[in-house]
Amino acid sequence: MNDYDEDDISQLEDRPEERESTSIISEGIPAVKIESIAPDTPVYRLKLPYSHETFPAIFRGNPLEKDTMVIVTTRYGKDLAKVTGTVKCKHDATEIALIERLAIKEDLDRAAYNKSLEKDTFRICKEKIEKHQLEMKLIKVHYLLEEAKILFFFTADNRVDFRELVKDLVAVFRMRIELRQIGVRDEARFISGLGICGRGYCCNTISDKLKPVSIKMAKEQNLSFNSMKISGHCGRLLCCLSYECNFYSEQAKRYPQEGSRISYDNATWTVIEVNLITGKVKMSTSDDRTVILTGDSFERIDNRWVVKGVKI
Repeated sequence: MNDYDEDDISQLEDRPEERESTSIISEGIPAVKIESIAPDTPVYRLKLPYSHETFPAIFRGNPLEKDTMVIVTTRYGKDLAKVTGTVKCKHDATEIALIERLAIKEDLDRAAYNKSLEKDTFRICKEKIEKHQLEMKLIKVHYLLEEAKILFFFTADNRVDFRELVKDLVAVFRMRIELRQIGVRDEARFISGLGICGRGYCCNTISDKLKPVSIKMAKEQNLSFNSMKISGHCGRLLCCLSYECNFYSEQAKRYPQEGSRISYDNATWTVIEVNLITGKVKMSTSDDRTVILTGDSFERIDNRWVVKGVKI
């Protein structure tokens, strides 16, 4: 496949409106400040099964095991969440949610029943969207556990006036309706799937708290500017570029950059390729000789790269 220029690839970067924080914890719900938590209090990472969003929480009770289902209040309402383990919260963290109680059999049965309703609810909502000719894509439907409310998550390129749609949905389901517009990365996290690496989407299986991914990260990792190779199902730059970026940045400091001129074996060599994964540096001379050295063969003296043992 052909490579693309930077202007083409720039369309794969996260848009400003998609970089806003979407914390599941908001004002007006039970929460505590991290400063008020005793040092020995375990902080758990919870995950919402329907959206795969995660957030920290504490429990005023016995320690919880991984995969324990609990009831917690989120910005959408009281719902079911799964304990994925314990975490260390930084002092700059925002509020920590409070787990109200452990889920009981009736909670799990109710959640299973609600899930059985979602398929038909999804179909009905899609029909209403088509009826009103709205430019929006329905992604997920979710019934809250302890509240008569249905959440409808959708994506759209622009703002959507869905007031008439809400009226129709209320008339059908006779309960509170909440429509939430999400970004394309959120869509990928909701529906899940396999990436080009053959593993589950990073945003779904690893973390939903990744920082924005930029072209600069692709450059630092010396990746081909081919949109098919560096973008995910969501149409944005691969999440893995973000959490691998620090490794490449640190590795790059240990090797000479491409284009560097280095004296070696009674000749002047030009670095033509640096492989940060294998730790190999390829150099060539003007008479087309090439040599491959390991990264530990180089050292930096007086702000210049030299081959160890070679006098400047």
